[in-house]
Amino acid sequence: MSADNSATVFIVDDDAAIRDSLKLLLKSADLRVVCYESAERFLDAYGSEMCGCLLLDVRMPGMGGLDLQRELNRRKSVLPVIIMTGHGDVPMAVEAMKAGATDFIEKPFNDEDLLTRIQNSIERQQRELAEHADDLEMLKRLSLLTPREREVMDLLAQGKLNKVVAADLDISPRTVEVHRARIMEKLQVKSLADIVRLSLRQP
Repeated sequence: MSADNSATVFIVDDDAAIRDSLKLLLKSADLRVVCYESAERFLDAYGSEMCGCLLLDVRMPGMGGLDLQRELNRRKSVLPVIIMTGHGDVPMAVEAMKAGATDFIEKPFNDEDLLTRIQNSIERQQRELAEHADDLEMLKRLSLLTPREREVMDLLAQGKLNKVVAADLDISPRTVEVHRARIMEKLQVKSLADIVRLSLRQP
């Protein structure tokens, strides 16, 4: 099993034996691991740049797993959360899933099952971060367009021909061609199909 080098599995569990066994298992799978004995300790160390996965015990003294998850939601955390639950805590785990947890797993774990779930969560976050970076890049490119170029782009994305766009905007077809060329240059695209795809993704 492999994961992005920057990805870390953060374990939050008040049981030292479970923390130690999980740490040993995850390190054997070449995963970076950081352990915390309480939700409060994790929050003290929490940063929005954390990348990887949070393996969270649902029932702990003080702040429980659900409370920690609510606080992370309040902070708009994008760190995937896997809830660890003991027998009888499944309703709590389901509540956690409804609140945004990516998965839950019942103790005692099957090692391979746990590793697969962790890897899936890490890969999911990496995909979401990549999509977010793409969206930011798209918004940056779109911001380069003038208001007129945005109008031309929107009409072209509707499938209208140059002459129709020209008539709609009361400009010449040649001017539409010039705008279209500038739009493609600024958006770094090579075809009308690319313009349509970008238009569909814009907010």
